[in-house]
Amino acid sequence: MVVGEFTQETDLLIIGGGPGGYHAAFRAAANGIQTTLVESMPALGGVCLHRGCIPSKTYLSLVEVLHTAKAAEAMGIKFASPKINIDAVRAWKSEVVDKLSSGLDSLAKKHGVEKITGTAKFEDDKHVVLQGGDVKRIKFRRAVIATGSRSINLRGVQIESPHVWTSRTALELPSIPKTLLIVGGGYIGLELGQVYAALGSKVTVVEMTAGLLPGVDKDLARPLLKRLEEDFAAICLETKVTGMKEVKNGIELIFEGRNPPESKTFEQVLVAVGRSPNTGELDLGKAGVALDERGFIKVDGQFKTTSPKIYAIGDVIGNPLLAHKALHEGTVVGDILAGKSAVFEPRAIPAVVFTDPEIAWAGLTETEAKAKNMDLIVKKIPWTASGRAVALGRTDGLTKLIFEKKSQRLLGVGLTGVHVGEMIAEGVLALEMGAVAHDLASTIHPHPTLSEMIGEAAHL
Repeated sequence: MVVGEFTQETDLLIIGGGPGGYHAAFRAAANGIQTTLVESMPALGGVCLHRGCIPSKTYLSLVEVLHTAKAAEAMGIKFASPKINIDAVRAWKSEVVDKLSSGLDSLAKKHGVEKITGTAKFEDDKHVVLQGGDVKRIKFRRAVIATGSRSINLRGVQIESPHVWTSRTALELPSIPKTLLIVGGGYIGLELGQVYAALGSKVTVVEMTAGLLPGVDKDLARPLLKRLEEDFAAICLETKVTGMKEVKNGIELIFEGRNPPESKTFEQVLVAVGRSPNTGELDLGKAGVALDERGFIKVDGQFKTTSPKIYAIGDVIGNPLLAHKALHEGTVVGDILAGKSAVFEPRAIPAVVFTDPEIAWAGLTETEAKAKNMDLIVKKIPWTASGRAVALGRTDGLTKLIFEKKSQRLLGVGLTGVHVGEMIAEGVLALEMGAVAHDLASTIHPHPTLSEMIGEAAHL
């Protein structure tokens, strides 16, 4: 194939270079399939690497350093007030992203995946046309759609203004505003809220429901809420934004609800109310690919769409919208396309909120299990009982295990505390293996560690 010819041909076309797309491409190529990957950005990695997971966690690692330094005073060590060089912070984030991006390009070359820059639209079920690159048209035998998702706007409310950010613009650290309003009390808003609060902004959060992190068990969220009450200027629940107007040096807002902020004007507003699939600009109808009522692509158990030779994975097929879910789907579809007997049927997909303290869970939450009227045993142990947590000065943690009463089989794991994102994998493995309480209780955990609280909880 010669770059620049009118129509290129490929066996497998992957549209989207995020975690799902590049894993599908690498796996398919490793299985001997001629693979072409089209990505609208010059580099692979998608939103996760360039405008999401990695930048936010890079900033949050700095937040952890600031929090640790402050907490060290109680241990007898006092640091001077930090001096923040915002340009250096941006440069550090860019260095992290560039290193990982370079690694993905190297892997693409190693696997023999052809990478083409451009934005794809379907012409029919065998061709796409591209904009923004040298290649104008590709004929494919099979295709995988992995175009991810984007931030949702407040329809009819949100205005175009440099004072109104999405998560993408907030992650660029354009400034450290004196006052920042975050619309949405989900994980994206809270993670970014802690970043900006640590860097010096007075952060206010507005959430339309009765609690932060909808869907997370309240006992798991409680330690984080306590911390956020210290970090943030205000948390306004059961309140929503119904209007925005640009004024001098900021945005004036209209609120409705039980607990509106005292101030109606903020220097910056960050809208973080969820994400929607990137399906609207693909011309999927021309390829015979059907969507559900929310705009997600309909697929069967093998990720096949309503068009026989076109597959879809990741955020475009629905919840949970998580990079690691897309990653595993990409690996599985790469095997399916090679004719292997592969299936995506996890018992549990872990979720992590990378705030400080972190929250992680897998399997059924207690709320979900009770809604199903299941006969449960819930075992909880606070980290005040952990020698490691006490030594770290981080007893703001909780380990919770949910078992089916009759069989003692593990149904769900919930963790709150420092670095629980690193601990949840044990719970996921236990769920996948069908572990019972005795399995966890009899597993020897190293002492003193935070992980031993899983074994201790199972002993209860």
